[in-house]
Amino acid sequence: MRGKITVVGAGNVGANCAMWIASKELADVVLVDVVEGVPQGKGLDLLQAGPITGCDVRITGSNGYDATANSDICIITAGFPRKPGMSRDDLLLANYAIVKEATENLVKHSPNAILIVVSNPLDAMAQTALMVSKFPKQRVIGMAGVLDTARFRTFLADELQVSVENVTAVVFGGHGDTMVPLVRLSSVSGIPLTELLSQEKLDAIVERTKNGGAEIVKHLKTGSAYYAPSAAAVEMAESILKDKKKVLPAAAYLEGEYGISGLFVGVPVKLGAAGIEKIYEIKLSPDEQAALRKSADAVKELVEVIQSKQ
Repeated sequence: MRGKITVVGAGNVGANCAMWIASKELADVVLVDVVEGVPQGKGLDLLQAGPITGCDVRITGSNGYDATANSDICIITAGFPRKPGMSRDDLLLANYAIVKEATENLVKHSPNAILIVVSNPLDAMAQTALMVSKFPKQRVIGMAGVLDTARFRTFLADELQVSVENVTAVVFGGHGDTMVPLVRLSSVSGIPLTELLSQEKLDAIVERTKNGGAEIVKHLKTGSAYYAPSAAAVEMAESILKDKKKVLPAAAYLEGEYGISGLFVGVPVKLGAAGIEKIYEIKLSPDEQAALRKSADAVKELVEVIQSKQ
């Protein structure tokens, strides 16, 4: 019996999630969006690609949540992009309302699902989904670290002219310019980065990674990244659905790990059929711990805004 994944939001990120899921034949897909005709049209278009690409899954588009019933995984991508004149708090509260409503509907129809949150601001939206769903913390996960790590690996591979498959890297912290790419724990086939690149080069790549999303927005001018974010969310979904137990960086709800409590922060986790099956607590240097604390404090500010509106 095939699994079932609901994707909320049929924009660029959501539609590409559906495409990656179909291309891997992971599960049947329900694409949900409030805009009439958009999820139906994109779902039908993707479905008709199946005979060409050899992807034999069912893709359904809907403006409601009845079709999402009994989903194994729900990926939430819906939300507004930040517009000129819109403050961070404005964006936060607008997307809080969207993620809150989506979560309520998903929980109603799929009480045993695992939630993967992609909507921004990522860490605060994952916190929203946890608060609203009242799910166990291991069943609500934020997608950030897989994407940020992919960017870090891409820039390192490009600089060194090696295969991205040989680059192992990890990024901690919140999804934003306070993220913490850990050079000390990154390597090329086991070779430490400090043996391959100067500190100046490493610092530049770390900084580019922190601004990876903004760099793409600058090029696109009217939008943000969607191919890599959607691929990252689907890698997480695949590890859960197939119980692969991949160790990936993701936004997890911490309760004392790394000295942080009550917040979603990006850390290495094991993803399997139960969701987050283990949080890996690595001994950090004082500088690394301070950077992670700074990142967590930035997340806390956003969460406090949400909590003030409860």
